[in-house]
Amino acid sequence: MANLDVGIDLGTANILIYIKGRGVVLNEPTVIAYDKDSEKIVEIGEEAKLMLGRTPGNLIAIKPLQHGVISDHTQAEEMLKYFIKKAIGRNFFGRRPRISICVPSGATEVEKRAVESATYNAGARFVNIVEEPIAAAIGAGIDIVRPVGNMIVDIGGGTTDVAVISMGGAVVTSSIKVAGNDFDDAIIKYIRKRHNLLIGDRSAEEVKIHIGTCYKRPENISMDVSGRNLVTGLPKTVTITSDETEEALRETVGQIVEAVHSVLEKTPPELAADIADRGIVLTGGGALLHGLEQLIEEKTGITTMTAEDPMSVVAVGTGKYMEYLANQE
Repeated sequence: MANLDVGIDLGTANILIYIKGRGVVLNEPTVIAYDKDSEKIVEIGEEAKLMLGRTPGNLIAIKPLQHGVISDHTQAEEMLKYFIKKAIGRNFFGRRPRISICVPSGATEVEKRAVESATYNAGARFVNIVEEPIAAAIGAGIDIVRPVGNMIVDIGGGTTDVAVISMGGAVVTSSIKVAGNDFDDAIIKYIRKRHNLLIGDRSAEEVKIHIGTCYKRPENISMDVSGRNLVTGLPKTVTITSDETEEALRETVGQIVEAVHSVLEKTPPELAADIADRGIVLTGGGALLHGLEQLIEEKTGITTMTAEDPMSVVAVGTGKYMEYLANQE
């Protein structure tokens, strides 16, 4: 029987599962709805995300991953088990898969072991831990084996990984705990301060997706957002513009640009010359933020492009990691 090879991008915000021969078969939020009274999990994934900020006292919606690493081992294990079963389907029993799963490049040995043990307990026959930038590069179609420098900036939900890759390994890396979720937080803080309005995570995400930018748009677009007026305590709707989001996100995005800069400074000259020729590749859901390419290009002077379907490249690269290993032998 052929091996069942599975790649998992276990993200802070979303989990994506890739199965060899079938592509990305699952993309769901890494959220669990938990009943405190019965100590049982009520919902996992999309249904649980709908409950965020809307649950009664006994139900809590939790995220078992923080900044790309497991913060609640028991819940993460249950969640992994559920998603693997859902992705593989009825074939799951009797076919224990070989799983490659990714972690941020800055993950400690303890954090890597936590992910590995949770994956084994979720039903894996064999587990490979892959660093996110390597997986992102493979998924973006870059030949990482050649002695040529490639720069990857992977912006997930909880971490941003910046790496220069050559000959199958990361030469210089930096992993910072600033990413897509921090964009949402920055928007919440800005609207609270500027408009005396308290909005939830989901509303902030809507603003980020529809009008959010980190580089001045040619035309200033706007949208209405509703929340609670902090002065009166009553519901209120205000209009937010894209120029305001640029101001709200300036500091957070600045930290990502700074990380890119610091990695470039530490890159050996030969590889730096390759990057100047080949450009910087952005991956991860955070790469979809409007204006990020232009901003990084302006600050570094290096051509910057976003990978095709940046959300799924890490999952695809993680799934193809077994093939990559087999080709190295």
